[in-house]
Amino acid sequence: WDWDIWSCFGALQAMDVDYDEEVPADEKPAGRKVKGRGTEEDDRYAGKAGKFESLPEDDDGTGPARSIEGFVIIVSGVHEEAQEDDVFEAFAEYGDIKNLHLNLDRRTGFVKGYAFIEYESKQEADAAIKGMDGQALLDQKLSVSWAFGKPAKKSRRR
Repeated sequence: WDWDIWSCFGALQAMDVDYDEEVPADEKPAGRKVKGRGTEEDDRYAGKAGKFESLPEDDDGTGPARSIEGFVIIVSGVHEEAQEDDVFEAFAEYGDIKNLHLNLDRRTGFVKGYAFIEYESKQEADAAIKGMDGQALLDQKLSVSWAFGKPAKKSRRR
């Protein structure tokens, strides 16, 4: 080797650093690079927390909640051998049914005992509730009510 210990020592003296010297605040230290989220300045989420789309308010804020297409009622006490047509015919006289879900038990194939019916207007759904609650369908008494209610208004915590 052509190097001797003294020439290496001279090179180290040339790289002498003053550690008491102040580093400007805008200059990032050349130390370890931090990995992961939140390490760099990122405004993707700034000011967007808690802002969601909502449906327009249609009344005083109490009562049934409006779904995307209309108002949903739940019918419980549906006979296990009832067909979709039986339920549709019984409730169609109160208005135009937008959607009807009659859920079946996977194991038995029979109706689980409840149905969801969606009407376009609140008046139609309300008429169906008043007209069919307590009535019999296939010799079984039905219980009809609103499927979804609006939550009570609370003061929002900030």
